[in-house]
Amino acid sequence: MTEHAHEDVVYEDIVYEEKDHVATITFNRPEKLNAFRGHTYTEVTDALLRAGWNRDIGVIVLTGAGERAFAVGGDSSEKKSDRVSRGRGAVGVAVEEMQSAIRDVPKPVIAKVRGYAIGSGNVIVTLCDLAVASENAIFGQAGPKMGSVDPGFGTALLARGIGEKKARELWFLCRKYPAREALAMGLVNHVVPDDRLDDEVDQWCREINELSPTALAIAKRSFNADSENIRGVGLLGFQALALYFGTEESKEGGNALREKRRPDFHGAMR
Repeated sequence: MTEHAHEDVVYEDIVYEEKDHVATITFNRPEKLNAFRGHTYTEVTDALLRAGWNRDIGVIVLTGAGERAFAVGGDSSEKKSDRVSRGRGAVGVAVEEMQSAIRDVPKPVIAKVRGYAIGSGNVIVTLCDLAVASENAIFGQAGPKMGSVDPGFGTALLARGIGEKKARELWFLCRKYPAREALAMGLVNHVVPDDRLDDEVDQWCREINELSPTALAIAKRSFNADSENIRGVGLLGFQALALYFGTEESKEGGNALREKRRPDFHGAMR
């Protein structure tokens, strides 16, 4: 993996750039469809905090390298047991910290989406303040196919954004939705042809940077206050998820993928 440096920080899984008061964080694992491993979450969190508390930065953009994917969830080559981190016995600690960083930085965070935004990629879109998608973007959740779930913002905040019935559909059926359907359900703000995506997001950033940063920070804090209880629900949920990841049922999703067969979750529960 190529290393990307910014000042005194060296990144492996992301590219970090600052230009015209905009910080762009690019998930840079295109050979894996920008799937996240534990280290990726840590790097994205670091970059978010770096940009979020830089007074010269007014907007943060999250995007994926390549044409095929924004991000497609957890790296299936990484064992679920390896995601237990920080010695706390809880899974998803790095996930929680990245999710919190998106919400806590006092700057608007925009998801610029090309290709697949599946699993945790879809959750990142849900968490971002704004989302602009290419017409080739595809959204959806895949956790229950893999013996996993996001028990906090990825479920409860999604329901606030697109409605209870539609959010449950995403999680209970694990279907894929093209960009125009995502727009209709309220998952994204705007959809443009792929060759216009970069220019469109640049324009949104310019408009935001003409506004008062303090007013925007207060507005973001006010929006977040209404759904802040989800953070506590998520902490409880991820603790339970650590126990679930140790079961044969949870392991069945990854085993089936590696063995190129249909999972048998009910059989794994016996």
